[in-house]
Amino acid sequence: MTEPIRVLVADDQPLLRGSFRVLIDTAPGLTAVGEAGNGAEAVESARRLRPDVVLMDIRMPGMDGIEATRRIAGSPETAGTRILILTTFDLDEYVYGALRAGAAGFLLKDTSPEALLTGIRTVAAGESLLAPSVTRRLIAEFARLPHAHRASDSSLEDLTERECEVLVLVARGLSNAGIAEYLHLSHGTVKTYIGRLLNKLRARDRAQLVISAYESGLITAAHQSTDG
Repeated sequence: MTEPIRVLVADDQPLLRGSFRVLIDTAPGLTAVGEAGNGAEAVESARRLRPDVVLMDIRMPGMDGIEATRRIAGSPETAGTRILILTTFDLDEYVYGALRAGAAGFLLKDTSPEALLTGIRTVAAGESLLAPSVTRRLIAEFARLPHAHRASDSSLEDLTERECEVLVLVARGLSNAGIAEYLHLSHGTVKTYIGRLLNKLRARDRAQLVISAYESGLITAAHQSTDG
């Protein structure tokens, strides 16, 4: 039998932690392996328990969820752990900060139980949970950032024209199937392009590809040319 997806729940509210744990434990193929009440506990528990997914709140006392995400995603000990941000705060600064720190996805706490469980399975499978609404906010956030805070576009120099096209579509929130349909490619070909992009841009997952596209300025120009 396939091993269940092991989930660590990090939230400063005991009632919410308990509720999430019950939801996870009653879902097929999932199991809650631990709880954390703040960011420091989340980092320690992730290193000790090696969960597949951390369900991470952002606002917690002491170390917040973004810093905890940065430490978990940046440590070789927990490099295989995926982080799904779950918060009540639907703000650009949190979306960008969480994804930049290494989170694989972002959901609001008012999401349905079914969507939450689907999100956990999605990030555990190596995908990113980036709804088009999130990517639109990220585009707006980067439009406001000073030019000095943006990365150089030199990171894109090794990409082919087709790879840049695929990267733009990833950053706009399209799935592999959506990219295949848009570019009239097979699903296998799109998967190959995604693999090349991950390798060339040294990105750990799809979310990091999105960040690379924004920081290089590629997505801003492409979005304006296709939608404006």
